[in-house]
Amino acid sequence: MPASDHELEYAGSQLAEQLLVAGHTLATAESCTGGWVAKVLTDKAGSSAYVVGGLVTYSNDAKQALLGVTDASLANHGAVSEPVVREMVAGALAATGASIAVSVSGVAGPGGGSEEKPVGTVWFAWGSGVETTQAVVQQFSGDRDQVRRQAVLFALQGVSSFLEKA
Repeated sequence: MPASDHELEYAGSQLAEQLLVAGHTLATAESCTGGWVAKVLTDKAGSSAYVVGGLVTYSNDAKQALLGVTDASLANHGAVSEPVVREMVAGALAATGASIAVSVSGVAGPGGGSEEKPVGTVWFAWGSGVETTQAVVQQFSGDRDQVRRQAVLFALQGVSSFLEKA
């Protein structure tokens, strides 16, 4: 089921409040969502109090140059993988100085899928350092826009859940 604008706005507002209350700042490292996680969070005035920045690293070259994703991770696992999203979080933290980062890399479609990673496969990671980073994969259905909307909502909710448990 695609995430509505209202659901995205609500999840972004909830996360913003959590970040403010906890005194955390967030950075995003996004691939298939194209900066949409950062967009939702910065739709609210005053978001510079909790959003440090966002990196859209759509290509593998950008993931390597801007986030320090390794050749080995990309060659052995592909861009849509747990090792890569974990490295994206580490790179976003290092590049921005934020206290928490979230990363997203997936196959939004309509093409690009494989038997191993069909369209709708999206890997996420969030954390405040190597030891605290959590990664999870989800399989979403629908067209490109629906997959991306669901991924943005899942990322926002994932960071919220991470903060609740911290």
